Amino acid sequence: MKSTEIFKRTIQTYLEQRAKSDVLFAVSYAKAGKNIDDCITYILNTVQKSGCNGFADGEIYSMAVHYYDEDTVEVGKNFDCRVVVNHTVELTAEEKEEARKEAMQQAQDEAYSRLKQPLHKSKTKQPQVTNQLNLFAV
Repeated sequence: MKSTEIFKRTIQTYLEQRAKSDVLFAVSYAKAGKNIDDCITYILNTVQKSGCNGFADGEIYSMAVHYYDEDTVEVGKNFDCRVVVNHTVELTAEEKEEARKEAMQQAQDEAYSRLKQPLHKSKTKQPQVTNQLNLFAV
């Protein structure tokens, strides 16, 4: 199975947390014939059969729980696919402050480099001043 590792880790993390908080699910999660790779294969085959392209997190998690709860689930065949996991990253206060400092430093560096660049001379031709006398001047 070549599913995205992030998808696999996300499902596994959810199942482990659920097993810690739900004693009844912990028994199902510990069944001998069950494993995370078959769980992922089951989810992917179920999604493929549905014909839909997008699912809510809860729908996917319920498929994973169903795989572990049922003893006679048909896993399906392995196939190659690409799974996209939509996550938002939550930064800590320290990470936000560090990112702000880096952005400020980058802005200062850019402003400084613009100041150091020479000004562009205008392209209009200015009359040349020569010290040569003009015989036709009035």
